[in-house]
Amino acid sequence: MMRKLMMLAGLLPAVALAQTPPAAPPPPRPAPGMMSADPWPGMKKLLIIADVQTGWHHDSINHAMGVIEQMGREHGEWATVIRTDSQLVTKAPIVGQGTRYGGKFVNARNLDQFDAVFYLGSGAGALSDQQKADLLSFVKQDGKGFIAGHAATVAYYEWPEFTQMIGAFMESEFRVDTMQLINEDPAFPGAGVFPKTFTYTDQFPVMRMPFTSKDAHVILRLDPTKMTPEQRKTRPDDDFPVVWAKSYGKGRVYNLTIGHQEQVWDDPKFREMTRQGIRWALGLVEARVDPPAPPPAAKPKGK
Repeated sequence: MMRKLMMLAGLLPAVALAQTPPAAPPPPRPAPGMMSADPWPGMKKLLIIADVQTGWHHDSINHAMGVIEQMGREHGEWATVIRTDSQLVTKAPIVGQGTRYGGKFVNARNLDQFDAVFYLGSGAGALSDQQKADLLSFVKQDGKGFIAGHAATVAYYEWPEFTQMIGAFMESEFRVDTMQLINEDPAFPGAGVFPKTFTYTDQFPVMRMPFTSKDAHVILRLDPTKMTPEQRKTRPDDDFPVVWAKSYGKGRVYNLTIGHQEQVWDDPKFREMTRQGIRWALGLVEARVDPPAPPPAAKPKGK
């Protein structure tokens, strides 16, 4: 009896191993270069990211995305992919998830398939370290474009390299108001639709020091001589840029802080300025972006 029990005990591990299912193989990765045929041949590719999961949900974003997509399609210049998440901000292959599409090709385009990103999000964001590295290299090393929308200067505020790329961080903002603007560079693509000085109604930002106009090529700025004393106190050096362009490595960055109000996106002049700024970021038109010296501090009349 004892001998039989010992024989049975010896068989138990083998039986247990036989009943243990084999480990599932890793999900297949898409073959290199695997991608469906380009549905927009001959057009630049623009990725709009409006990820506001960790930031302010601006009412104008929905309309802005539609206008940007429409402008590219009307002029046959760029095709737009609109996303309200950050999944495509990667250079890694994107495969499906779940029981139906897990590990399979799902026709998702990563950064390698785009020529520029238009960022309309805000907040700290949820990008992984690798996604952050991919976005920076997309612009800096690959020479692609990045357009920063109205709230981008308060995005990724825990990621200093992002602020360095777009040029500045917003310290505060004025309430929606009609304010006087100065057109610093009417020769920049699209800026010529506005006169040298003009008034405009929107919510305008104040950039955090030590950023100054020496750090970017300013296109539009607020006129401090037309501000109230309280408004001017927000920047003692009277430096209030609101639209600028800059290089970032090999890439192009266009910072468009205007666009808080939905009706701004229906203004033909603003649309044309925005369209030409996108064209510049996409590499469809050239412009000099050497940052000139900032203007001397403005003084009120009579002083």
